[in-house]
Amino acid sequence: MKTFKKYYLLVAFIGLFVTNSTCQNYRIQNSIGVYGGLTQFNIDTDDLTTESGSGWLVGLAATVDLPHRWYNVSYNIQLAENQFGVGASPISAGQTQFVDYKVFTAQIALIGHLKIIDKYLTIDVGPMLQYNGDLDIQDETKESYIIDGYNTATLNDLPEVSNFNINAAVGATLGFDSFKVRAQYIYGFLNSFKSTNNQNLAESINIEGNQNMLVFSAMFLF
Repeated sequence: MKTFKKYYLLVAFIGLFVTNSTCQNYRIQNSIGVYGGLTQFNIDTDDLTTESGSGWLVGLAATVDLPHRWYNVSYNIQLAENQFGVGASPISAGQTQFVDYKVFTAQIALIGHLKIIDKYLTIDVGPMLQYNGDLDIQDETKESYIIDGYNTATLNDLPEVSNFNINAAVGATLGFDSFKVRAQYIYGFLNSFKSTNNQNLAESINIEGNQNMLVFSAMFLF
């Protein structure tokens, strides 16, 4: 609910911006977009064996189109459910396998859209704030599996990850006034496992890892 309140505040801010800009010599156009798509998620790390997984994403975008400028600006709120796998093996030293975790993310972004072909093809780049939940193992019968590269650390030791991140987003958007498609790459600057490392575990672990996500989405604008 707090996320949606933040969205309403952003829309209100854009409305004030448009109203106060009527004295300009050109007309500022704004639109609201609803979009959804598929994701490919992973955590880049040298301390774990990981495998990217697929997920889904939905979002809202409030776009300010500046006709006589070389860029547009949009405010975005998006929610995603992602999966990725971590290599581990049974205590009995069985064969290594990837065990899936699920992670939920909520992101707020300010994106600049550099016009390549007017507003119909843009290169998109901007900062993003992210909240994500803890990792949710998909097969609870494998919680006791030993993480690759460790002696006693188990998959059950990983779920408590850092819940906030600062991301960078870069991509491209192609389409018309009412419909667009978008490809986006998102990279997290902060160590996702900082909270994991601070746990009092039987075996000391020190994992450095950064989230990354590919998003392919379609957007309807009003």
